[in-house]
Amino acid sequence: MFVIATVAGFILIFSVLLDAFETIVLPRRVQRHFRLTAWFYRRTWRPWRSLARYIKTPGRRENFLGYFGPLSLIFLLALWAFCLISGFALLQYGFGKHVQLGSETINLWTLLYFSGDTFFTLGMGDVLPTATPSRVLTVFESGMGFAFLGVVIGYLPTIYSAFSRREIEISLLDARAGSPPTAGEFLVRLGGCAQQAVLDEIFKDWEHWAAEVLESHLSYPVLSFFRSQHNNQSWLGALTIMLDSTALVISGIDGIRNEQAKITFAMARHAAVDLAQVVNAQHDPSDHSTRLPQEEFVRLRESFAKRGLRLKETPEAGKKLVHLRSLYEPYAVGIAKTLFITLPPWIHAEKRKDNWQAGPWDKQIQAAAGRPEGDAASPAEEHF
Repeated sequence: MFVIATVAGFILIFSVLLDAFETIVLPRRVQRHFRLTAWFYRRTWRPWRSLARYIKTPGRRENFLGYFGPLSLIFLLALWAFCLISGFALLQYGFGKHVQLGSETINLWTLLYFSGDTFFTLGMGDVLPTATPSRVLTVFESGMGFAFLGVVIGYLPTIYSAFSRREIEISLLDARAGSPPTAGEFLVRLGGCAQQAVLDEIFKDWEHWAAEVLESHLSYPVLSFFRSQHNNQSWLGALTIMLDSTALVISGIDGIRNEQAKITFAMARHAAVDLAQVVNAQHDPSDHSTRLPQEEFVRLRESFAKRGLRLKETPEAGKKLVHLRSLYEPYAVGIAKTLFITLPPWIHAEKRKDNWQAGPWDKQIQAAAGRPEGDAASPAEEHF
């Protein structure tokens, strides 16, 4: 019994330390059959997502889903701490000798309490180690408790710093691509710019953004579960509309060169493929639905024509767009299903306000100014 407890304690401590190292320190995706962190997220995200399906109001559902990322981070740290405490308790039970103040006998539950007391450095002193191995374990566990506190202090700011950098570019899409952003709005608002360099510079910024999202989400997979501040925005939606936009430019738009678009598409597609594996997304070969049905493509082309943009209508251009979409859409759809994120359309069915155009005081301000209700909002494509 004591040998089994000792071996189990070593295995538990080693497994947790390895898992914490791979999750926090190691800056790459780990491909191993079993990982405690991966097991934890699979067992907690699925029921959380299932509960969210019963919430019919989109805003409330997004708020509920938004709690998962921060809460899961807290509970993961608590799980690591509990496993380490349990592992040291098993080691103390396996080859340690202790005395306790009072008449109570030393058992595994008492040693679990003693291990927690040592890990969090409470110093109660009502259970004392008397053998050399147990004393060494006590010192080692106490030091690990300080190290764990340091991990918590350093890990959380790193996560939120990466989250903040991710959200800045997503917020910038509000005025550039609508709310929620779409490729149609993005190219209509910026594709007709007189200077090609402006569009290329934005594509270049999004190339860097896609690379940073890939790096941060590979290093800290929990970021995939962090929702954006607005209900109609998401990191996956932003990545998808940039892939949609660059695919349209690459397939051919008169007057717009596609050199930078090709580079941005390559980086964004790389991010989509790798992040689909990070969140363990699954591909459904039987799903033949399309994000761009023919009638929507016709509306997209007509919307472009009204603003002076002309999509190439050659068979080669059509085949190229279909091929480009096949390179990333299955991954985007798989991630969206796994994370319960709604992918943006290629073009809105009707005109919508941008997030910056709506405010809680607007109706009162209009009434005070003597303006008819609803007169303050311009159409989305005439927002400036």
